[in-house]
Amino acid sequence: MATKINPVVWFEIYINDMARARKFYETVLGKELIDMPMGEQTDLEDFEMVMFPFADDMNAPNASGALVKMEGVEAGGNSTIVYFGCDDCAVEESRVVAAGGKVMKTKFSIGEYGFISLCFDTEDNCFGLHSMK
Repeated sequence: MATKINPVVWFEIYINDMARARKFYETVLGKELIDMPMGEQTDLEDFEMVMFPFADDMNAPNASGALVKMEGVEAGGNSTIVYFGCDDCAVEESRVVAAGGKVMKTKFSIGEYGFISLCFDTEDNCFGLHSMK
């Protein structure tokens, strides 16, 4: 999963109203967003996600992403998250505090889509770490 060229593998735009945000991005981009069911294997409740179109080939250039509605994360301000690909996000997460950042949510399952950690950098920007293990 980790890449040697571009570590950005995913982005999320946090929103308050999924129908309104979905219509906006579909209209502006002229692309249909894809429902992304999270299934029963996730550690998240009150979570809704729709993806931007993506290539079938995981090694294709460009990162995909999603609109996300999640309790406790409001739209506006610091509501866009870039995810960096890792072999095991717990490894990079373990370096965050020593580097001057903060861990917002330790590594957790997102079901068949792998695992993520949510952290803050030294400038209080939220970013994510993603791995399949």
